[in-house]
Amino acid sequence: MRILLVEDNLDLGDAIESKLSASGHCVEWVRDGNSALTWVVSGDFDAIVLDIMLPKKDGFAVLRELRAAGCEAQVLVVTARSEIEDKVNMLDLGADDYLVKPFDLRELEARLRALVRRPAGATTSLAQYGDLSLDMAGRVASRCGQPLDLGRREFRLLEVLLGRMGQTLHKERLMNQVFNADDDVSTNALELQVSRLRKKLQGSSVEIVTVRGVGYQARCHEQ
Repeated sequence: MRILLVEDNLDLGDAIESKLSASGHCVEWVRDGNSALTWVVSGDFDAIVLDIMLPKKDGFAVLRELRAAGCEAQVLVVTARSEIEDKVNMLDLGADDYLVKPFDLRELEARLRALVRRPAGATTSLAQYGDLSLDMAGRVASRCGQPLDLGRREFRLLEVLLGRMGQTLHKERLMNQVFNADDDVSTNALELQVSRLRKKLQGSSVEIVTVRGVGYQARCHEQ
């Protein structure tokens, strides 16, 4: 997942970022409400971990503005507030779930995985595309039951493309979702990842097609 972390507590933010990054997620960490809104506009995130008590603009205002702007990312609110009225307000403003501090980092990641599966209506972390299956929780792709040897970025690229099967994804969007913002890479790096992934998918019913001058799309052919 590509995750925006909005947390001003340095110790907690560092712990969350380290946990999620170690699990293979791309994490952008900001420490105030205004920065959060800037990143939401410029980035394409699967999920947002949003603290409520933030400098410059609190989480309630951030949540209200990002939903008004049409942001559809799943929002997991983390807060020290335990009052039911605060929880109701968060959900009414557009939060998808919340965790009350302190919490276990393993639960945080599990909640995020569950949230990101919701838009597709999935009830498990397994998805099937022709003869190709994806286990999002285990981060394993298999063809006809045989695991494919994919690197972290190759799996992420495949996950993003399959999640928008038949749709053309611009190179810029794929760059944002496959690489971290601080990675010093060009579109050549994306093209290399696509080339490697294509080789590993040879013979499968899933094909990655180049849309010249725009980007790529995944197609599934019945065999």
